[in-house]
Amino acid sequence: MTHNLNRRSLLQNLSAGSVACWAGLQMGFTGSSPLGETACSAAEKAPLFKISVAQWSFHRAIRSGKLDNLDFAKISKERFGIDAIEYVNQFFKDKAKDKTYLKQMKQRAADHGVKSLLIMVDGEGQLGNPDEKKRTVAVENHYRWVEAAKFLGCHAIRVNAASGGTYEEQMKRAADGLRRVSQFAAPHGLSVIVENHGGLSSNGKWLAATIKQVNEKNCGTLPDFGNFGNYDRYLGVRETMPFAKAVSAKSHDFDEQGNETHTDYLKMMKIVLAAGYHGYVGIEYEGRKLDEFAGVEATHKLLLQVRKQLS
Repeated sequence: MTHNLNRRSLLQNLSAGSVACWAGLQMGFTGSSPLGETACSAAEKAPLFKISVAQWSFHRAIRSGKLDNLDFAKISKERFGIDAIEYVNQFFKDKAKDKTYLKQMKQRAADHGVKSLLIMVDGEGQLGNPDEKKRTVAVENHYRWVEAAKFLGCHAIRVNAASGGTYEEQMKRAADGLRRVSQFAAPHGLSVIVENHGGLSSNGKWLAATIKQVNEKNCGTLPDFGNFGNYDRYLGVRETMPFAKAVSAKSHDFDEQGNETHTDYLKMMKIVLAAGYHGYVGIEYEGRKLDEFAGVEATHKLLLQVRKQLS
């Protein structure tokens, strides 16, 4: 009985990583390669969440010609030490079916040990368009980005749920468009994820209900810390996290202590982690007080600090 109490007390006081390590040690040793050592090594190296960077963070640099789309992976790894990236289709809009160009993008990422996570898709029509024919065109416009994302080795495309009509009508229409894109993406092994990105999609309750109505396993959300308008951002993230397949750490401005002035990152990341999410959190800097490179650096530093605090 005493042994069991001590064991229980020990587990309660260990971190998640340490518990995994301790459990491995209890499994026993096999020669010179103990199972415990393997478990400890994996537990100690696994971060609470991973960090990526969204290409939108550099939209002004790319549009001005300061940064080329093909150099995105290189800059992410060499300048910021970030090895996972999220593309934006606007920066190679006419290249969705250009395998020669996509091959260059894929090779550049591979050369720098960078993982391509997703493509953010904009400007391809409303997936919830009230006009059924226009909705179908929008759905089919997204197919080429599913194929491009698959070619690049991504796990998803990020889409919008724009629509028109009443609350319920928009939900039904958006769910229809999202379902059809998701069904096309499923055989490719890709997910279709929706960001809170204006209109009713910035209403966490509406977006969560819409994803439920889609009812496809590969359709989920990409909660963005910003883009909620007047809707409570913490509530919105809490409502959409159960369906999250990616997370966007939106940032604009920072105080002297390095904290984001619009979002309490520590509070927000507690919500993210409470949902059981330990995947990538993408840096998406949209501020103007710092240049884009400094803004990404500030956001990266803040996320690392928060991760350390919560680990």
